[in-house]
Amino acid sequence: MVLKELRHRGFEIQFESHAAAILEMDFPAALHDLEQVLSSFRVPITEIIGSGGGETRGTQRMRRALNELGWRKGKFEIEKTINDVPRQSTSHEVDHVKEFGGKTLALEIEWNNKDPFFDRDLENFKRLHAEGAISAGIIVTRASSLHEHMEEFVYRFGPRAKYHFIGRPGSHRSEPDSSPEKSHQ
Repeated sequence: MVLKELRHRGFEIQFESHAAAILEMDFPAALHDLEQVLSSFRVPITEIIGSGGGETRGTQRMRRALNELGWRKGKFEIEKTINDVPRQSTSHEVDHVKEFGGKTLALEIEWNNKDPFFDRDLENFKRLHAEGAISAGIIVTRASSLHEHMEEFVYRFGPRAKYHFIGRPGSHRSEPDSSPEKSHQ
């Protein structure tokens, strides 16, 4: 089974078309890279509930780890001509690209992914594959199970951070503890 160790650790892994066979047969070193980076990937609850805006620290750590293994930002330019007349030109920028034995993989990190971005990345990878630019595309994103358990994680974290929740669970309103102990820290 491809990426068995990550699955065992609770990662949700999904393959489209023949991606599993391609990765397993042609890219064992890439699978090793992914297992190495993702096995050590941690996102503390403080980063999950922290304010938004920009790229998360967890994503930044993952990007650095991939860069250290040679996965660099890549840009693909595809131009089509008919009788030496340019007809169409498209470019695709990809977060991480790496060659393995002359074959190329592309990887996007979409931690706080929205459907339009996910669909865009899938379509870009399909086009790049159809044009022969990449052998496969990989998208790393937050699993739906994390979202499903988010409220539970926040409520477990709250007392440690001295937050008291107002109202019933699910109301998502909280106030910081204003006790003297908290204000003197």
